[in-house]
Parts: sequence; C-alpha cells; structure tokens
Amino acid sequence: MYVKICGLREPEHVDVAVEAGARAVGVVMNETSSRRATDTEAAAVVSAAAGRVDTVLVVNDMPAADAAQTARRLGFDILQLHGPAYGRADFVAALSVLPRVWRATSLATAPSLQVGAHGEEILLLDSPSPGSGERWDSSSLAADAPAGTWLLAGGLTPGNVADAVRAVQPWGVDVSSGVETAPGLKDGDLISAFVRAALQA
Repeated sequence: MYVKICGLREPEHVDVAVEAGARAVGVVMNETSSRRATDTEAAAVVSAAAGRVDTVLVVNDMPAADAAQTARRLGFDILQLHGPAYGRADFVAALSVLPRVWRATSLATAPSLQVGAHGEEILLLDSPSPGSGERWDSSSLAADAPAGTWLLAGGLTPGNVADAVRAVQPWGVDVSSGVETAPGLKDGDLISAFVRAALQA
C-alpha cells in the first residue's frame, strides 16, 4: 500500500511520516490554500524527505509549465496537477520539464476515467469537492474506479482509511485534512495512526 501524506510544511512531520511507513509526502503551493507552503518551507520538506520517500508538489491554480519549473527548481520528484482545469495540453507542457506528473480529479467532474489518459504516471481520485476533505460514496466509487495505478483521497482519516481500502481496493491512499487538528495544522500522532491503519488494512 502506497501512502502519501499531503500538505506538509514542517520537516519534523516528514520524519514522522517516513518512520510510520509512508511512501510519499506532498507540499501544497496553491495561492488560496490554508496549507500553502512558501518556497523556504517547501525546500525544507524536500530536503528532509530526500532519498527516503517521493516528494510531490501539488498545485491547482498555477500554469502547468510554471508548476513543473517550480517543482524542478525546488527539487521535487513529482508534480501533481489537481483539478479539471488541467487538460491534456497542460500535462504535455509539464512533462516536457519534469518526467513524473500525476493527475488529481474527481468522479464528479470526470465520471469516466482512464489512468494515463493525459499522460500522467498516476491518477488520484478525490471527493466530489477536490481538496475539501469531503468523503466519497464508497459504493459508487467501488463500481466506477479505474483500472491501473491510482490513489484514493477525500475525507480519509485514521478511523476510516482501513474500511476505505477494503471497500475500493486502491493502489494507494492520500490524506491531508484527515491528519490535522485545524486547517493546515498537521498532527504527528494522527499521521502515524493513519499510516499504520492504511498499511494494516
């Protein structure tokens, strides 16, 4: 099970995630996000994670080519383009700069999904309101989930991730708000508990 902890800004939370068994950490650089990291914070997370787990830059309001340049400049392994505003041409532009690009979207906006349709390495399925922490409908998701390498996100917590994994059998899971005590404030104990629950499912 591939576990990604997203929205990190503090190196100590990278250490917690890695020690618990996570495989990736994400940094959000959207202008309007409560989890938005500065360049300095992003670089510190990348430095703490280097060589231990994948590092993912997450954007939803930055031109794709600019986002890829930012990811390369700060040392990220992967760029995650989040939301339906990014079309195939955006992925082509990003991939010309960075070899690993993920696509994050929702079945609510893209009901028929195919992993790799935009050239992405991995697909992330979020809730009907991507980035909100809103939960998905597990029954419909189980029926409509794509084949291939994809991550489940949206409303996951240490208390429900195991049931989610068993219900829809994703390749991996992604969490942000589900390991916070307030918007943008990560909790080390919740991170550890989430990773353990996901890996034991």
